[in-house]
Amino acid sequence: MGDHILVIDEGTTSTRAMLFALDGRCIASEAAVLTQHYPEPGRVEHDAAEIWRKTLRVTAAMVAQAGGAERIAAIGITNQRETIVFWDRTTGEPLSPAIVWQDRRTAAECRAWREAGEEHAVQAKTGLLLDPYFSGSKIGWAMRAWPEVAAAGVRLAVGTVESWLVWNLTGGAHLSDATNASRTAMMDLASGTWDAGLAEMFGAPLAALPEIVDCAGTFGTTTAFGAAIPICGLAGDQQAASIGQACLAPGQTKATFGTGAFVLTQAGQVAPTSSHRLLSTVAWQLDGRRHYALEGSVFVAGSLIQWLRDSLGLIDDAAQTDALARSVANNGGVYLVPALSGLGAPWWEPDARAAISGLSFSAGKTHVVRAALEAMAHQASDLKAAFAADGQDWHLLRIDGGMVANDWMAQDLADMLDLTVERPRFAETTALGAAMLAGIGAGVFADLDAASAMRGDVECFEPAIGEDVRAARLKGWTAAVRAVTGMEG
Repeated sequence: MGDHILVIDEGTTSTRAMLFALDGRCIASEAAVLTQHYPEPGRVEHDAAEIWRKTLRVTAAMVAQAGGAERIAAIGITNQRETIVFWDRTTGEPLSPAIVWQDRRTAAECRAWREAGEEHAVQAKTGLLLDPYFSGSKIGWAMRAWPEVAAAGVRLAVGTVESWLVWNLTGGAHLSDATNASRTAMMDLASGTWDAGLAEMFGAPLAALPEIVDCAGTFGTTTAFGAAIPICGLAGDQQAASIGQACLAPGQTKATFGTGAFVLTQAGQVAPTSSHRLLSTVAWQLDGRRHYALEGSVFVAGSLIQWLRDSLGLIDDAAQTDALARSVANNGGVYLVPALSGLGAPWWEPDARAAISGLSFSAGKTHVVRAALEAMAHQASDLKAAFAADGQDWHLLRIDGGMVANDWMAQDLADMLDLTVERPRFAETTALGAAMLAGIGAGVFADLDAASAMRGDVECFEPAIGEDVRAARLKGWTAAVRAVTGMEG
């Protein structure tokens, strides 16, 4: 057996391969930027061929770094979850663009289903809500709107991104792990199988969907890099991050601040139910047994900082935001509601649009940048209230993702949530979780508890502001959100 684990971390804005030692040390990584396509307002697409081509390149670089395929014990894959790919089983070529999780093109259909009273049944079976975020409505849209997809017939294969990568790596295995399958709004949480009634409602062909499998095991081998390497770990990015943060006991909570922001609280072997528009999802599945989590999804987090840089030109680099936020005493009354692709939990307003409010002649770019960072803690505070109302309050928050390298933001989270925020020194916990699963699947670790030794050291941020300051900020935020959503009060 090799002495390295190789992880493919296929995200929204980049694809990356990372090489881990068995003790959790990250030895090397290689990344490639993915092109974002915005053909119309509210639509977001990827080129699936580009995803595979760049994944192949960065993975090959890590195999070479390890000293050859023989040195790799296993491959783990983690991915942007609800993004959906359509390809030809015969040629292996994509039939259309991939529809990205941020895409809102099915908002009208989802609203119509909600108004027809369908959401309760969908939530009871899948733990999810009727929103264009999830894959099912995207599949139905493509079957209606893209002739090349509908005409493929028995040649059509449909899957989330890990499914697309496994197909290419193995030369034709059509699999999806339970965490990714649970994000389609078509998997029955109780049985772990596709629900024919929901597939019919969305217009998704069951025969085109992948087999649902565990998160750890042997899912095939790849010879794309010379000697055969087993693929042994699969998980959606947020579930992988939760595992990488060692949120293994009920009540343990992590928040990942990447392109979006996602909070998962581990809920054990009984799927939680939410009365406050949170999601019930599969945390992991091993040996056919599922553990579940309660999830809150924020659509815009790190992508907001990218927007400030690339579209508004307010910053040259994300790292500048820390110093800019510190350069002013407060937000100056400026609030930024980052609904650039609608609002996620607990609002679920796909048609909401972003707004900057409270501007005056005394406000400058520093206040806008600070308001953008503050929006992370403000959105997290809304989620904390919803989790608490569902009986899953947070008592400590483990954070990760690219944004949390910003010390000011990490401290602001502690201040506004009024709890200890814990940040691992190795913040790429999504890739680490995939490495842990691959290690279990390859027999390196007996179970998740044993694999959690890979996590390493952490540092803590403690709340340091008064309740009056916290309450004043949240009052201003609530008013800003209500203005965007059109809610009264």
